[in-house]
Amino acid sequence: MQVLDQLRVADVVRDHAVGRADVVAVRCGERSLTYAELDDRSNRLAQALLAAGVRAGDRVAHLDRTAPEIIELLFATSKIGAVTVPLNWRLAAAELHTIVADAGCRVMIAGPSYRSVAREIATGVPRSLEVIDTGEDYEQRLQACAAVDPGHRGAAGDVAVQMYTSGTTGLPKGVLTTQRNLAAAYLSAHVWLFDSRSVSLTPLPMFHIGGIGWTYLGLVNGATTILVSEFDAAQVIDLLEHERVTNAVFVPTILQMLAAVPGAAERDYSSLRSITYGASPITTPVLRAALRTFRCPLFGVYGLTETTGGVIQLRPEDHDAAGSRQHLLRSAGHPLPWVEMRIVDPLDGSECGPDRVGEVWLRAPNVMAGYYNRAAETSAALTPDGWLRTGDGGYRDEDGYLFLTDRIKDMIVSGGENIYPIEVEEVISQHPAVAEVAVIGVPSERWGETVKALVVLAPGALVDAEELVGFARERLAGYKLPRSVEFVAELPHSPAGKVLKRELRARFGAPASAGAAASVRAES
Repeated sequence: MQVLDQLRVADVVRDHAVGRADVVAVRCGERSLTYAELDDRSNRLAQALLAAGVRAGDRVAHLDRTAPEIIELLFATSKIGAVTVPLNWRLAAAELHTIVADAGCRVMIAGPSYRSVAREIATGVPRSLEVIDTGEDYEQRLQACAAVDPGHRGAAGDVAVQMYTSGTTGLPKGVLTTQRNLAAAYLSAHVWLFDSRSVSLTPLPMFHIGGIGWTYLGLVNGATTILVSEFDAAQVIDLLEHERVTNAVFVPTILQMLAAVPGAAERDYSSLRSITYGASPITTPVLRAALRTFRCPLFGVYGLTETTGGVIQLRPEDHDAAGSRQHLLRSAGHPLPWVEMRIVDPLDGSECGPDRVGEVWLRAPNVMAGYYNRAAETSAALTPDGWLRTGDGGYRDEDGYLFLTDRIKDMIVSGGENIYPIEVEEVISQHPAVAEVAVIGVPSERWGETVKALVVLAPGALVDAEELVGFARERLAGYKLPRSVEFVAELPHSPAGKVLKRELRARFGAPASAGAAASVRAES
C-alpha cells in the first residue's frame, strides 16, 4: 500500500519515457504515441498551458470524443499541478456551460465537432476561458513550446482529475479524484491480469472513470492501450483478434452487441487474459453469451465515479453459467482486498446482517476527496472516518457476496450512463401542459434500463408524447430523454407529499406498459 503515497501521475510517463521509450503507450485509430512521444508532447502542452496562464490548482477542460489529446492533457496538467476536467460531449450546451462555470476552467481543449459549442460556452461563463482547437491550432502551440518538463510532482492528496456526476438535486458535482485515488489503479493490476506486456482496449469515453481509469491502469503498467472513439461492434471484434488484445473493459450493452456480431464466437481470442465489465446492470443471458463468445475470464465490477472505478468484483470462478452457483451471476461479488464494505440501515445507521437490505457504504484508498466547492454534499456523502455513502441499496449474503437491489437515490443507469430522474423531471415540468411528472427507469434488454416519464396533464391541456420529448430534447442530452411517456390521472404520494417511486416502479416498471403508454424514439 506504500505505493499509494509515492506514485505520482506525472512520474508514470516520465519513468516509462526512459525505461520503455519506444513502446506504444496509446493507439487510437491510425494515431499512436510511444511513451517517449507522450512525455515530449505532454511537456510541450504543459508549457503551452503555462503560457495561457494556467497555474497549479487551475482547471483545464477537454471537450471531444476519445483521442490521444485527453491523455496528453492528463499528464500535462499533472506536470504543472493543474486539474483535468473531462467533459461529457453528449451533454447539451446548457449543461456543459453549468459544469465549466462551476469548475472555473481557464482553458478548454475542444475537438473539431465541438468548436462552436466551446466558443458559445466561453462567451457565457463568468471567468475568461481560452479555447484551444485540436488539430492545427493545437499542434502549432505544441511546436512553439520547448519540450521542457515543468517538474511538478505534487502530493498524494492533490487533485488530478475532476469528473462531473449529477446528484439527486439535479446539479452536477465535480468529483475530486486525487493522485492517491488514481494510484489505487496500480493495486488492481495483478487482480485483472495486467502487466507491461498487456495490450488493453477500452471503448468507454474518457469522461467516464471506466474509460480514463482503465487507460491509466495500462499506462501505470507501461502497457499499450487501444482507445476506441467511435464504437462499431464489428470493428471492435476485429481489434480484439488482430491486435492481440489481452485485457478489455466493456459495459453490458457493449458486451451484448459484440456477442451478437455474426461469427463473433468463431474468432481467435486466445490472447485475451480477461474482460472486465460493469457500469450498469447485466442480465444473465448477456453474461452467458459473453462467456460462450470470448472464452476468457470475466470480471464483473461495481463502483462509482466517487470510488475511482471498480471496488467490488465478481471473480471469474464465480461466473458459473450452468452449475449450482448460477445465482451468483446476479451478484456484484466481494470487495477487493483493500476495500472495506458495510451495509447500513439508512434510517438509523445500524449495521445490517446477512440478507437484510440497506445502503452500501465503502471505505478504500479509491474513495474521492469530496465534491468540488460542495461542502454540504461532501459531508452528506462522506462520513468523518472516511466511509462513502453510495446511495445504492443492497444486501450481503451469508458468504459475503453483495447483491444490489433498488437504488436509494433512484438513479437510472442506461447503457452505462447515469441518469438522475430529477434532471428529466425538472425539464418536462417546465412544459406548460404538464401539471406533474415522475420519471422512473424500466428494464431494457439492450440498455439495461431506459427512461420512462409518467405525466399528469394540466386541466384542459393537450399534448402528445412526441411534443414532450421534443421539448426535452432542446434542454437535455439525448441519452436522458424518455423512451416512453405515459399519461396518468394522478401520481401516488406519501403523507408528506413525496411521489412514491417504488409504487410507480411496481405499477409501470415493465418494459412496455399497457394502456396510455406511448413509445418514443429518442436519439442516444
